[in-house]
Parts: sequence; structure tokens; C-alpha cells
Amino acid sequence: MMFWYDHDVSGWGWFAMSAGMILFWALIITAAVLLFRALGRPHEHTHSPASPSPEQLLAERFARGEINEEEYQRRLTALRSSGPLTKH
Repeated sequence: MMFWYDHDVSGWGWFAMSAGMILFWALIITAAVLLFRALGRPHEHTHSPASPSPEQLLAERFARGEINEEEYQRRLTALRSSGPLTKH
């Protein structure tokens, strides 16, 4: 009988227990939501986008006005006459 009267929890003890329980459930719910989102998300491919071809780069330079039409045609002819580029 002495336990009930001698070892009571003060107001701060109840506050700490309440705050701890709220924090515990908030962490559990947050972990569940993050896990659900991670598992439900479609897998993204990590492939890098293809780099533009030399002809595309040349066309962009022509569109920006960096080279004139004569230079564009000359370089385009040179690119197409050299054949496909291979990586070493």
C-alpha cells in the first residue's frame, strides 16, 4: 500500500510521459508515411540524357546567330561527309 502513496508521479512526470508518447507516435507515423511513399514511387532511371549531336549543336549556333548561313552550310556539309562519329 505504501507504493501508491509514496512514489507518485508529479505534474512534470505526467507532462514528460505525455510528450514522450506524442513524440513516439509521431516518429512511428512519419516513418510509416516515408516508407509507404518510397515503396509506392516508380523507379526512376539514372541514365543521363543523351548529349546533342554535332549537327544539333551547329543548328543551335546558327539559330543564335553565332554563325551565318554560309558557315552553317559549309560546316554541315563537312560533318555529313565525314561519316558517323565513333568513340574510341
